[in-house]
Amino acid sequence: MLYLNVDGEGPPTDDQREAVATALGTIDRAYEWSHEGLLYSIAYSPAYFGRFEASLTAAVDLPAPQSLSEFETPTFDTQDAVVHLASDRADTVLAAEEALTGEKERVNGVDVEARLTDAFTVDSRRTGFVGAGLPAQNQDVAGIPDSKPVPEDSPLFMGFTAGFVGNQATEDYVTLEDGPFAGGRIKAISNIRQRLDDWYLEQDHDDRVAEMFSPVHAEQGLVDGVGANLGDNSGIDEIPDDIVDQSREYARVGHAQKAARANRDVDGNVRLLRRHFESTDDIGSDQEVASLHFPSLQQGISAFEDVRRSMNGVDITAETPAVRQRVNNGILEYIFTRRRGNFLVPPRRHRVLPSPRPA
Repeated sequence: MLYLNVDGEGPPTDDQREAVATALGTIDRAYEWSHEGLLYSIAYSPAYFGRFEASLTAAVDLPAPQSLSEFETPTFDTQDAVVHLASDRADTVLAAEEALTGEKERVNGVDVEARLTDAFTVDSRRTGFVGAGLPAQNQDVAGIPDSKPVPEDSPLFMGFTAGFVGNQATEDYVTLEDGPFAGGRIKAISNIRQRLDDWYLEQDHDDRVAEMFSPVHAEQGLVDGVGANLGDNSGIDEIPDDIVDQSREYARVGHAQKAARANRDVDGNVRLLRRHFESTDDIGSDQEVASLHFPSLQQGISAFEDVRRSMNGVDITAETPAVRQRVNNGILEYIFTRRRGNFLVPPRRHRVLPSPRPA
């Protein structure tokens, strides 16, 4: 992910728009739009739209990022834009980045005639990886015990499968239906630091299952190993919803069961489409740490904020003395939000430095 600021003050110029359009068009011609080629998006922040006199319409739920609990103090990402590049091939992502930032004159057989850096300055570069086995290969970092406990087949540093299809929103559901940006999506991106010494050294597998999923998952032995046996659904929606009573009975509560309370609409549709990936970024330093980049797509930022507040479990701490702000409260003891930003991913027709109310 490349976090970008538009050069200069006020709205972007025609020359800047032409440069961005040409740069993105080069990437379109150079690579097939697929996981085997290159997938990418460009998204714009509330700060970017603040460059204009006009404001976004009410159809776009895009406030500035904010703290969502009393116990987190993230730095807010208020850069103008973010470009997210993804591929099954790391060399493809790196080549596309070099083309967009002026380090290549030709990319995959296509001449580079303009670059994003003709209109933007790169403020921050963030990287990561997706895939079972990659966390284990990259676990020699701060935040993970020296014993290298991350399972070889885990897609997460925390040792479990996540992103179950049955617990994800559909692309259609998170797409904006109305207004000038119909066809676009709202994107929240967080960076989360993981400190997993106690997770692995003080907890056994059942403890970790209870805190990642729910105590019922642990009691009934529903999760084998990293959880591949769960298939395409974590089973969290089949767990009884009397979460306060369960927290009193088990003296703890699971991460997934807390978040699930707010992650379905009145018709039972999942609200968030999560696109998280592991990383060793420690933003602002050269240290390698266990971290997680957490992009999610939704119809509006309020949906993300609802789910995040539900995950905090503040209501449960008020009812159950054993569950505290971070202790016995899902995985909050081990994860710390360091960065948070909110963005609009416009539809393709408005992807080039859009105004708040494009025609």
